[in-house]
Amino acid sequence: MGSPLTSQLSIIIPARNEAHNLPVLLRSINTQSSQPTEVIVVDDGSTDRTPAVARELGARVIASQSLRDGWRGKTWACHQGAQAATGNLLLFLDADAWFEPAGLDKILAAYEDGAFSVGPYHAVRKPYEQLSLFFNLNMTAGTVPDGLFGQMLLVDQKSYWQVGGHETVKGRILENFWLAEKFRAAGIRVRSVIGRGMLSFRMYPMGLRELVAGWIKGFASGAGRTSPGKLVALVLWMSVLILPVSRWPLRSWSWVLYALCVVQVAWISRKVGSFRWYAAVLYPIPLCFFFVVFAMSVMRSGKPVIWKGREIRAD
Repeated sequence: MGSPLTSQLSIIIPARNEAHNLPVLLRSINTQSSQPTEVIVVDDGSTDRTPAVARELGARVIASQSLRDGWRGKTWACHQGAQAATGNLLLFLDADAWFEPAGLDKILAAYEDGAFSVGPYHAVRKPYEQLSLFFNLNMTAGTVPDGLFGQMLLVDQKSYWQVGGHETVKGRILENFWLAEKFRAAGIRVRSVIGRGMLSFRMYPMGLRELVAGWIKGFASGAGRTSPGKLVALVLWMSVLILPVSRWPLRSWSWVLYALCVVQVAWISRKVGSFRWYAAVLYPIPLCFFFVVFAMSVMRSGKPVIWKGREIRAD
């Protein structure tokens, strides 16, 4: 039996050149046991078949108005989608995500009030995508349980408009961080959970170059938004992971510590994505990759970043 909340639910999907992703997402919505009031796809100036694909699969399509000064494409699309929505609950969802079977009902069952977010489970399919391991782990650890993920936001209309909606974060790349602060400042509850079994996504399927550019964009904007306590904990944890491989050749105690680290990384990684066993065994490689790309992102902070054909300035 479906959730009674779906009768109040508007799903809003900002989309720019997402004709390749939308079929997976929209079909996953169409196969849920209960259906939302409406699915709105806001076409953000796409040059591919995004609008046609959305209509073919039953979504209501809104053509985004010209991008206004000070806005970013995603926040502008979300704002227009919220204005057009008729449901009492708004679910903003990135086009590269999809619901698992009964995932929508599980999300609505977990929702209580205020602003709620689910961290999508990362579908990892190619060897280079294993390099996202520590980015996913840091993103999840820095968000759960009291932050918001950028890929998904569920909020009631009253709370959304009380803080001014996406207009108050219109120029932000990682609008989720800033919206969370707006909600908390207004006394509105903010909560998030890991989304395994509910919501999934695949990040940067077009190759290593896209993966590097995507994480540079995200971490250049979000490096300073993690709380100091969580940041210290993450730095200490990764420092421990470096310890057993800090000297070569490894000594006996180093092998023992290394094996314990492999087991821990493997256990944690399976909670956030379908990372292969060798990503944990060879974890120093994705860990070093994380440090290199993170350093590149810090150097890009406050500077223009090219993403989806637009020049945007990192927060």
